[in-house]
Amino acid sequence: MKRYLVLLSFLTIGVVSCQENKKKDVEKNKVPEAVQITFQKKYPGETDPDWKQDEHGYWESHFKKDGEKYRADFNANGSWVETENSIKDGELPEAVKNVIAEKYSNYEITEVERVDSAKKGIFYDVEFKQKGKNMDVEFREDGSIIN
Repeated sequence: MKRYLVLLSFLTIGVVSCQENKKKDVEKNKVPEAVQITFQKKYPGETDPDWKQDEHGYWESHFKKDGEKYRADFNANGSWVETENSIKDGELPEAVKNVIAEKYSNYEITEVERVDSAKKGIFYDVEFKQKGKNMDVEFREDGSIIN
């Protein structure tokens, strides 16, 4: 009897695993063709991004490039919105570090991202911990604040 229960458990795990893989494939098939084409043009050689649609309706691709994690957002019509990747505080440009030390030294940094945006160009999004909702400040490479 125990053997049958063990066998049944393995079969159940196998079926659930296959269903999860099918679900992932279905999600990829839902990504508009225009989005997939733009992604391939922008990131040639990236063949297996993970896709999801965010609360703004953007199609998000999650992928690795040179060992780093990236997220690229696209509109349903295929137009690219932005690409961001997390970086360490120490990787910020010196001018940005100086402004943070001068104006935000009382805040703890919770996240730092380098963002390449279709509308804003390249900037650094630094998230500071504060009570309630964390505060995001966007910096240009020269330390100027853009939001």
